[in-house]
Amino acid sequence: MKRHISHSFSWLTGLLVAAFVMAVCSCGNHKGHPLSPKEQREQQQAAERAAFKVAVTPTMDCLPVYLLKDSLLYDTAKVDIRLRTFTSQMDIDTALVGGSVQVGVSDVVRVAFLEHRGTRLRTLTTTAAYWQLYAAKDQKLTLLSQLQDKLIGMTRHSVTDMLTTEAVKKGKLKRRAFPTQINDVSLRWKMMQNSELEVAWLPEPMATQARLGGCHLLVDNSNDMSRMGVMAYRENALDDLAKREQQLNDFLFAYQRACDSINKHGIAHYAPLIEKYMHLDVKTAKALPKIHYEGIVAPRPADIHRAKSFL
Repeated sequence: MKRHISHSFSWLTGLLVAAFVMAVCSCGNHKGHPLSPKEQREQQQAAERAAFKVAVTPTMDCLPVYLLKDSLLYDTAKVDIRLRTFTSQMDIDTALVGGSVQVGVSDVVRVAFLEHRGTRLRTLTTTAAYWQLYAAKDQKLTLLSQLQDKLIGMTRHSVTDMLTTEAVKKGKLKRRAFPTQINDVSLRWKMMQNSELEVAWLPEPMATQARLGGCHLLVDNSNDMSRMGVMAYRENALDDLAKREQQLNDFLFAYQRACDSINKHGIAHYAPLIEKYMHLDVKTAKALPKIHYEGIVAPRPADIHRAKSFL
C-alpha cells in the first residue's frame, strides 16, 4: 500500500513539474516575457525617438519648462516630454540642427543666425530671459567707457554678441575691448569669481549670484521693452508630422499652465525646484528678483528686425 502511495505521489510530482516547465516555456513566447538586453535597448531607443524632447539651460527663462516636467502638467498618455539640459545655447543649436530635440530655448539673434544658415525653425514664443553686464568685483568698473582693454564674456552670433557691440558703441571707447567667447553661462560666472574674466553678460540666476558676490552692474537689459529670449521648434521631415504637431500643442498647453502657476504663486514658491535644476543655494534662490512669465507670446517685430539687422 505504501509503495502504491509513493508511486502515485512520484507520478503526481512529475506531472506538476512537467506542467511548470511547459508554462515557463509558453511564457517565453508571450508578449510579457522578460526582454533580452538587445530587446530592451531597441525598446528604449524607440521610446526615445518617439518622445518630445526639449533642450534647456539651467537658467530662469527655462523655469516654466522645468515646472511642467517636474509637476507633469500634461497628459503623459498623450505626450512623453523629456528634457535635455545643456550648459550653453551653442549646444542647444547643435541639438536642434541635428534633430535630436524638437524644441530649444534660445534667443532671437541665434534663431536668426541659424535661419540665415539654412535651418528652418518656428519661433513658438518669447521667454522671460534678460541679460545683465557685470564687471568682476576687483575691477571697480562703473562706466561703459571703462570697457577698453577688458575681456567681455559672451557668445558669438547671440543676443550677448549684439548687446556687446551696442555697449561698446555707447561707451565710445578710446581703445578696443575684447569680446571673448565663453558659451557656458555658468562658467562665465565662475571665471569672474576667479578673476579670469573681467566683464560678462549673465542671465538669471547667474546675474543674482554676481550681484550677491559684489560684482558691479554696468548694463541691465531687463529695463527695456525688448523680449529677446525665445523658444524655437525644429520640424523633422522624417517624423510623423501630425503626431509631432499634437505633441507640440500638448507641450505649449502645459507651458502656459506652468507660466500661470509661477505668476500666481511667485518665484519664491518654487525655490526648491530652482535649487534642484539650477544648483543654487537657498540664499541665492531667495534673492532672485520677481520675474513675470507671459506665456505664449509672439516675438515683437521690432526685436526680430533688430536681431536680423545685427547679422
